[in-house]
Amino acid sequence: MNFIEINDVVKRYSGHTALDGVSLTVPQGCIYGLLGPNGAGKTTLIRIINRITHQDSGDVLLDGRPIVDEDVTRIGYLPEERGLYKKMKVGEQIVYLARLKGMPKSVAVKEMNDWLERFELTEWRDKKLEALSKGMQQKVQFIATVIHRPQLLIFDEPFSGFDPVNSEQLKREILRLRDGGSTILFSTHNMESVEAICEQITLINHSKVVLQGNVAQIRQNYKKNIIAVSLAGDETLPQCDGMFTVMDDKPVGASGEYIKLNDGVTVREAVSWLNQNCNLTGFSEVLPSMNEIFIETVTSKQ
Repeated sequence: MNFIEINDVVKRYSGHTALDGVSLTVPQGCIYGLLGPNGAGKTTLIRIINRITHQDSGDVLLDGRPIVDEDVTRIGYLPEERGLYKKMKVGEQIVYLARLKGMPKSVAVKEMNDWLERFELTEWRDKKLEALSKGMQQKVQFIATVIHRPQLLIFDEPFSGFDPVNSEQLKREILRLRDGGSTILFSTHNMESVEAICEQITLINHSKVVLQGNVAQIRQNYKKNIIAVSLAGDETLPQCDGMFTVMDDKPVGASGEYIKLNDGVTVREAVSWLNQNCNLTGFSEVLPSMNEIFIETVTSKQ
């Protein structure tokens, strides 16, 4: 079942088209990547889903029906530009924002304490936000976004400002929320995190959808028929003009040999030839990263 459906959405401002017939569907319980370069239209689409602005045409469905203003209580939105009250105490602020989303105070207090403990922020509960480091403030903003247990979570650059340890913790929490039933729309420029947690993506460029689908399948579709090969000892790989070319350029930091298969040659055929002519100890098909695919797709659509 699709939890979000965006059908042919158009949004124009004076002299500028922000979204030009954008369509996408986000399955329930999915982490869905919304990608694109700066100015592509991602933020406009997020604002439409959040009922901050309205599309000129097209439909936005939430849970099978047209989205309405009251649905914002079912949404948690973490914007790229964070916006908490720096002079307000951490605990009071989280509870206040939870109550704005319709959460009873007693439940909000319990949830707030649980989340502060999970993020090791309990001792900061009665401190003003301005006393916290940037990373801790980011955690408080994340808690304020998810505390009311929204069915739809929209994260815009959620890892911005986090070190690797805290990014890993945040990733675990996002996966835990997904496993708990939340549907997650995830906007980022960090393609490593897309590969790590997103199941499907839509890439928008110049207000239009230019790539869409399952992450694993997209990487398969963009593969260049390159195989990483490991040989015994110091053995070098012979050329096989009818089947593959030994590559001179290897990925940065890579070891071993890399071959590029000729058109029509399968991995099975190449490995069979290598087994017969070399002391093959291992091989793996090289798939392009989402970062490489992002750059290739965006630059080819200029």
